[in-house]
Amino acid sequence: MQSFDVLTFGEPLVNFVAREPGSLHDVSEFWRGIGGAEVNVAVGLARLGHRPQYISQVGDDVLGDYIARRLCEEGVNTDYVRVCKEATTGYQFKTKVAEGDPEIHYVRRNSAASKLRFHEDHKALIESATLVHMTGIPLALSTETLNFAEQFIAAAKAAKKRLTFDPNLRPSLWPSAQQMVETINSFAAMADIVLPGLAEGRTLTGLQNPEEIARFYIEQGVGAVVVKLGPDGAFFQTQNRRGYIGGYPVTQVVDTVGAGDGFAVGVISALLEDLPVADAVARGCAIGAMQVMCEGDLEGLPSRAALRAFEQEVGRMHA
Repeated sequence: MQSFDVLTFGEPLVNFVAREPGSLHDVSEFWRGIGGAEVNVAVGLARLGHRPQYISQVGDDVLGDYIARRLCEEGVNTDYVRVCKEATTGYQFKTKVAEGDPEIHYVRRNSAASKLRFHEDHKALIESATLVHMTGIPLALSTETLNFAEQFIAAAKAAKKRLTFDPNLRPSLWPSAQQMVETINSFAAMADIVLPGLAEGRTLTGLQNPEEIARFYIEQGVGAVVVKLGPDGAFFQTQNRRGYIGGYPVTQVVDTVGAGDGFAVGVISALLEDLPVADAVARGCAIGAMQVMCEGDLEGLPSRAALRAFEQEVGRMHA
């Protein structure tokens, strides 16, 4: 079996992004793209020259065809993106905003990806990967995807694979806040590296500052925790190192969606290159800043040359 740098799984979505500001009820023109947290990470890694493998399902429909084609064009292996004839592909509508977070309307209930099941050949796929990445979104989609995630993480741990975990909280998908917190934290405790945002960390731990949030997971045996602080950069802690990494200045925030996934791309790509955690966090800050200056969930994720130019031309702010 062919080897891959990173293996991830999740729900791909077609994005319909408004071309003009205003409520989704009033907008008449949209442009089309793809998204989904794990899709964004896979595409971002491919643009940096890594070899990502993505596991999912799409419907037997034009949106599923579009996702598969776009992933192939981006260099993401789609051998394990299978067609589910019993369900349709998920999609979303997103507003265009001048500031703040956009409004998003999802059409994803009972989607093809929500019916994903773990198979024996997925174990061999995990064996072939250098690193595995997962988010908290599949844990909330359905009983099937939660079961898939449980078997996925068990197989990854058995194969002694390095595991990164981004909580990516979606409260609206969960039956209760308590179930969300308990489930997300149980998976986070099994990861090698956990990547919560500050607001997510506060929700998940009940603690307020980045140092406390990081310590919460370190005390559960997590190897490294990176707390994303938005424009202020990030705080990281390992078993023997800790510190703040300043963010990169942004000329104009165009779209906040995908910034956290861009951050994950930076961290994971640097870890694959055996860079220290502090350097990985700095790269995450750079790519997160690049993503928020572009419209769309992944349109700002850079090539290797674009990343290098940005890091050289735009100085990182002091933490």
